[in-house]
Amino acid sequence: MTETTAVVLAAGKGTRMKSELPKVLFPVLGRAMIHWVLDALQSAGIRQIIVVVGYRAELVKNELSSRGVDFAVQTEQLGTGHAVRMCKPQLEKGDNPVLVVAGDSPMIQASSVRELIEDFEEGGFDCLLGTLVKDNPYGLGRIVRDSKNQFLRIVEHKDASLEQRQIGEVNMSTYLFDRSSLLWALDNLKNNNSQSEYYLTDCPELLLNHGKKVDARPVLKACEALSINTIDEMAMVESKMREMGYQCVS
Repeated sequence: MTETTAVVLAAGKGTRMKSELPKVLFPVLGRAMIHWVLDALQSAGIRQIIVVVGYRAELVKNELSSRGVDFAVQTEQLGTGHAVRMCKPQLEKGDNPVLVVAGDSPMIQASSVRELIEDFEEGGFDCLLGTLVKDNPYGLGRIVRDSKNQFLRIVEHKDASLEQRQIGEVNMSTYLFDRSSLLWALDNLKNNNSQSEYYLTDCPELLLNHGKKVDARPVLKACEALSINTIDEMAMVESKMREMGYQCVS
């Protein structure tokens, strides 16, 4: 399997957690949730990991000081695309593929990561999204495909038409990019939206429109839909992890 670099997005405050603690440091089964993400990536064979920090960055750096990861700092919260752009000094030094995942998804599975990398290698993609099909996709970005089932774009729930809201395949913020294609997309990403932010979700469509090979594969498992934005969601994730045999750390 091709050597892959991972970028973990961990710069957010997590306002809905109602705490001054960075969201990725909230304990899930006794350890900061980002550790579960790093465990899965390393179990999948990924050795170079860049963690993007921002809010209370030193706390996150201190927590991860023994994990052997690199850091990039996002001093302003200008969107997920901007967060990955902060990794450019590291990303410009290599040529292997780049996996981007969220630091608040502790149930990411190493097997899903490996499958996505294998599909990426076999297909010769410039960008491949790891998606899943969900019975109740409310609030999540939908994967829009054409009549030949080819990827077209990601449409956020709030922007989706009634027809698009019937789509069950959803974006889970798991992307695998050819490195040079990613760097090109980051350089050409615009922030002409209501939040004036740079969205990583725009990169696949940007690459597709530039003639690059882009697709989405529903390789993620149902449990990987359980990310954490609130205390209630954290309790749900902990319950599911116990059910799946994750070991609590005391």
